[in-house]
Amino acid sequence: MSSNPYKYFMPTRVEGGIGVSEKTGEMIKELGATRVLIVTDKGIRAANLLEGIENSLLAANLDYDIFDEVEPNPSVETINKGTKYLMHHKSDAVLAVGGGSSIDTAKGIAVMAKNSGSILDYEGVGKIEFPPLPIIAIPTTAGTGSEVTASTVVTNKETQFKFAVLSPSLYPSLAILDPVLTLGLPQGLTAATGMDALTHAIESYTSKAANPISQSFAIQAIKMIGENITKAYFVGTDIKSRENMLVASMMAGAAFAQSRLGNVHAISHTLGGVFNIPHGIANAALLPFVMKFNLPACAEQYKDIAVSLGKDVNGLSTLEAAEKAIDAVIEMNQTMKIPLNIRELGVSLELVPKLVNDAMRSGNVFINPRLTTAEDIQMIIEKAYYGDIEEFETIKMKDTPRSSVLSHS
Repeated sequence: MSSNPYKYFMPTRVEGGIGVSEKTGEMIKELGATRVLIVTDKGIRAANLLEGIENSLLAANLDYDIFDEVEPNPSVETINKGTKYLMHHKSDAVLAVGGGSSIDTAKGIAVMAKNSGSILDYEGVGKIEFPPLPIIAIPTTAGTGSEVTASTVVTNKETQFKFAVLSPSLYPSLAILDPVLTLGLPQGLTAATGMDALTHAIESYTSKAANPISQSFAIQAIKMIGENITKAYFVGTDIKSRENMLVASMMAGAAFAQSRLGNVHAISHTLGGVFNIPHGIANAALLPFVMKFNLPACAEQYKDIAVSLGKDVNGLSTLEAAEKAIDAVIEMNQTMKIPLNIRELGVSLELVPKLVNDAMRSGNVFINPRLTTAEDIQMIIEKAYYGDIEEFETIKMKDTPRSSVLSHS
């Protein structure tokens, strides 16, 4: 555990529990809103997931409008369109209902309602001049954690690049976690979003910017995901596993809001921008390869992760135990039919130079636990393309005792 100075800040109010979304209206009214823009996608609307939320808004005498044009990997154009829709209806709060794409779109709209120019102008850290409209987030997937983070990720279609906007003002005012809204999630989305949450937790736990609080959230999220993702996948109507996954996803989000992430996200964002690959699937397919690359730099943390994922590490060296964490991730991908390479996702090696260049633009590379060069990023992409998990150079390390989160729990 680092002894460097650290801080923890999460201003989002979290309300969770079965059926809690039916109180959305009264909770939003407490924020002083009078007219709400619901930001969602057509699938959410067709599945009637908005019904209870709309009824609660009506019961609280709140006017509302619905913008349902959110797409996967939300674009600058969609945020522009949503902002015009909001301005026309004069909404004073933005309510996201859906997965990470809906929440990220809502954040972008809330920013642009109060700031000039384009969302492109705010790429990077701390560039938002005026506070956005109040943001309320109701996730319908257990994966993104965006309901408690200070960032939004947007795709620039012209450059095929996914960029991040980061600011403390992007923390939602309110996050509502209702597992009932996740019961109808198909197996494929359960797998993709669940592995997205696991990637957040693992990268947060091993980040150079991690601190004791973020690591505590991250390791608990890893444990909860390991215990619940399979049941949520195979028994989608099990409310307890759905609730635990939703809480774990939120905790992973709260963790990486403090620590940022690592090479998986640096690469997966460019795969999403260039090939429009769903973010969670890209993360899941890349995760074992990045973990293999990072192994020499964070074997002790991977041992913690292996234990949290239910692996027996008794009698094993630190490196052997760390390998078990990678094995656990591969087994989870196999169980949920996630490809064990990125070739099957539609990635082409012809675009490797662009992929490497775009990945190296990410700030996540610099807090990845192992020092990473452009050549390393290219190697990871190529290994992930061919599925060569065993072909990484093995670097032997002397086992050294250390204190860990688990040793004090």
